[in-house]
Amino acid sequence: MALVLVTGASTGLGLATATALAADGHDVVLHARNAGRLDDPGVLERMHDVVYGDLAQLDATVQVARQADAIGPFDAVVHNAGVMRSRDTLAVNTVAPFVLTATMTAPGRSIVLSSGMHRSGSPQRLEADFADPGRTSYEDSKLFVTALALALARRRPQTLTHVVDPGWVPTRMGGPSAPDDLEDGHRTQVWLATADAESLEPRSGGYWYHRVARAPHPAAADVTFQEAVVSALEARTGIALPN
Repeated sequence: MALVLVTGASTGLGLATATALAADGHDVVLHARNAGRLDDPGVLERMHDVVYGDLAQLDATVQVARQADAIGPFDAVVHNAGVMRSRDTLAVNTVAPFVLTATMTAPGRSIVLSSGMHRSGSPQRLEADFADPGRTSYEDSKLFVTALALALARRRPQTLTHVVDPGWVPTRMGGPSAPDDLEDGHRTQVWLATADAESLEPRSGGYWYHRVARAPHPAAADVTFQEAVVSALEARTGIALPN
């Protein structure tokens, strides 16, 4: 049995991930922006605990980390929370996973949600996006968080860190016409959070689509770019990433 935190789990893929983990007998801590985000408050009956906080806000994200640490340490954290077209895109999709990682007790595993759209992101946009985060595209934010996750896999070998492309699925974000299967969209996260570590290849630092390891954008795998992303996040938040 694992203790797992799932961020952005009030609806969509996060809720599907949290529900599936709980159904498998794991202790799940559900994160939501606030209680009003839960379409079905009854879902909390199946959860081990719940934490609330707006991941678009730095101080609130730090408070989420503190709430979670009071429950943990965690066997796995699934960084699922995300927004698509918003002035908070960089904050939620990239900054929040960094802040939670930098301020929480290190979990056994970290699973970061990316997107196939990260391949359309531009590494040349890093400086401009961090200077004016309200203009950051979804594609850039997912490129940056993919690079961050792969940097974490390299810098923190004690935590098995993986990146997941869940596909384009029919959630509130993806829309009803999304072509990929919602079930397939969360199965990889559940598997990575709980499978025997020896069954994972690679054991850490994988980029996954439906449980198949694939190559990410070349920039995301580039150590120089990874370190540039970490440095930009440290400068933006004032929080150093402990090794």
